[in-house]
Amino acid sequence: MPQTIGHTYSTKAMGQELRQFLRLGTPILIAEALHMSASFVDTVMAGRYSSADLAAVAVGSSILFPVMILMIGILMATTPTVSQHFGSKRLKLIGPFVQQSLWLAVLLSILAVALLYTIDPLFDLLDIEDPIKSIGLGYLHAAAWSLPAMALMQSLRSFSEGLGITKPLMYFSLLGLIINIPMNYIFINGHFGVPEMGGVGCGWATTISMWISVIGMACYVYAKPVYHQCAMFTRFDWPKLTTQLTILKVGLPIGFSIFIEATMFAIVALLLAPLGADIVAAHQLVLNFTSLCFIIPLSIGMAMTIRVGHGIGGNLPNQVKRSVLVGFGLALGLSSLTCLTMLMLPLTLAGIYTTEPVVVEIAASLFIFAALFQLSDAVQIAANGALRGFKDTAKPLLLIFISYWLTGLPLGYVLGMTDIIYPAMGPAGFWIGIIFGLSVAAVLLSLRLWRVLRKPLPVAT
Repeated sequence: MPQTIGHTYSTKAMGQELRQFLRLGTPILIAEALHMSASFVDTVMAGRYSSADLAAVAVGSSILFPVMILMIGILMATTPTVSQHFGSKRLKLIGPFVQQSLWLAVLLSILAVALLYTIDPLFDLLDIEDPIKSIGLGYLHAAAWSLPAMALMQSLRSFSEGLGITKPLMYFSLLGLIINIPMNYIFINGHFGVPEMGGVGCGWATTISMWISVIGMACYVYAKPVYHQCAMFTRFDWPKLTTQLTILKVGLPIGFSIFIEATMFAIVALLLAPLGADIVAAHQLVLNFTSLCFIIPLSIGMAMTIRVGHGIGGNLPNQVKRSVLVGFGLALGLSSLTCLTMLMLPLTLAGIYTTEPVVVEIAASLFIFAALFQLSDAVQIAANGALRGFKDTAKPLLLIFISYWLTGLPLGYVLGMTDIIYPAMGPAGFWIGIIFGLSVAAVLLSLRLWRVLRKPLPVAT
């Protein structure tokens, strides 16, 4: 019997959907926080060894990160397909598809490792000198071997999350963090017969902890009967070009969308460098805190992809609409809290990172701008998460490119570094550009989602 509009949006129905979001999104949020904690541990332990090693790890990470997110973003295309098959109860199609995702993970990670082992000329181009150059390259070459583990983990993660099972990643992210801390201690300082490696040891610690995590995840998937119903282990398939191209069709736009947003912030940091160490430090600490806040709407967006995929698979338009409404409500509500925190406690937040009065003052002023983009950022992440559930990724990529690289970044440069519109505003100008770019993205992606929602649900594929 079809549901009425009133029942579709009743308090009971919306409450049930909210519980589904919390069940899915909370473990994702914890897992993302654990990932960030691992990076924090690397930074702190390398910094305690020497400032040169800290700088080298920072440089190496800035090169490793865009390669990693592009690779991971492509493999995120696995989630909507698995969730749509799960929603349509076509479980036997899931296992063979995940096998193809794992093959693609292997191929992408081979290309990524090869790229990082041939990137040495970039250090010369950036005029990076020893000891930062040699340590940074050593770190990069060591950490490169973590990329195959990360890629395989993403495919397994998408498999599990597409089924609505999000806790395993939380478990094995925690395991990775627990392993990473002693591995850092051993490899950085040289203990138990291991040579003292300094910052390079961070790379090997990351690689070891990631491989232990993904092996644990693989064993978990193999051991749990719930995954066997998907015909994951009934037969072995070699790579199939048609399936690989299907994943790439959805995944490449996701990877490049994440890449575009991440590089926008990286480019801003590079453009601010000539303005002095205090300004760069203030910008970076505000950016670090906003990155912590970012994982909240990010987790909600991932949960939206799963729930929308389930609704499309089951041909449940009312559930899809509920998922979108609840997802947007959660994203806006929680982001309002982070916005208020930054508006009310800018000096306190800046003081957590530094005791330098000049840096605190600059950072406090930037926190006001950072607060203003919390809501628009939440909206664009939520809209994008829902669109990924529809496997609608190509046009959102174009909208993101227009919003960030053709709108936000140029406006930020004009306001921050020139007198064309207003006397050069420095970092404040760039943050205004970021706010404008994210706001444009929020509007364009929301309009795109509205258009998609007005059409009949697509057939699950």
